[in-house]
Amino acid sequence: MNPENHYRNRLPALFVPHGAPTFALDPGEAGAALAGFARELVRPKAVLVISAHWDTELPTFSAACRPETIHDFYGFPQQLYTIRYPVCGAVGWAMEARTLLEEAGFSVVLDPQRGLDHGAWIPLRVMYPDASVPVVAMSVQSRLGPRHHYRLGQSLAPLRDAGVLIVASGNLTHNLGHFGAGSRRGAVSLDYVPAFQQWWRQRIEAGDIESLLDYRAKAPGAVEAHPTEEHLLPFFVALGAGGKQFAPQVVYSGIEYDILVMDSYAFWPEGQGHATARKSSRMPHRKELQ
Repeated sequence: MNPENHYRNRLPALFVPHGAPTFALDPGEAGAALAGFARELVRPKAVLVISAHWDTELPTFSAACRPETIHDFYGFPQQLYTIRYPVCGAVGWAMEARTLLEEAGFSVVLDPQRGLDHGAWIPLRVMYPDASVPVVAMSVQSRLGPRHHYRLGQSLAPLRDAGVLIVASGNLTHNLGHFGAGSRRGAVSLDYVPAFQQWWRQRIEAGDIESLLDYRAKAPGAVEAHPTEEHLLPFFVALGAGGKQFAPQVVYSGIEYDILVMDSYAFWPEGQGHATARKSSRMPHRKELQ
């Protein structure tokens, strides 16, 4: 990435994949693209990470001074369970985020005990392996849908302008019931995976926010791509934080395990975007997902 000069002191809002837990051990090309992108960004004062794996009734921010590393998965190599991401919390920024949402009419909770689940620490460990950037985690509300999360992102946009990197962590497709379907006799077609991926990119590049918000009715294979919505909802926070005149950048594009779209997008607040992408057909050997 080589942003224009007027981007160099600004931050985008990001949507990133966290993939399978083994992404922490074998980040591959998707991880290399994220790490390279982070190196070229202006260093943020803090990160606000929205994780698909923290689902609450009300928007909730972590307010722990030293958030623990949560290993919320099972059946994976023991090495994964020894990983720690010893980052500092950013309590002041959590309070600022709460204020912004309350001013926008939301009811908000601060959780002084919450650590970082794998949807949060895995991509952040790839981007900032030295754990030197303070982190606030934010939950999703899976029952409230895309428009609610888009409004959250709009309300949190001032954090981006203040030097906080908004990182929305999920996956562009997430149907673990179809894992391995391509290799099973008589299994369902996985054609919806690239169709959904391509439709999503086209709508982003067209700036078609309304179609993205109504993806459930308009996108090919929407229900197959997301039987439940929690892994896509962080995307809408990033989209909202990017602003209505966002300039998109494809940080990475690829599919793993036949079903898991690993695309990553940056939403710059305005101006000329960067549409180049690094593509991969790489298939990690691990055959388990969480």
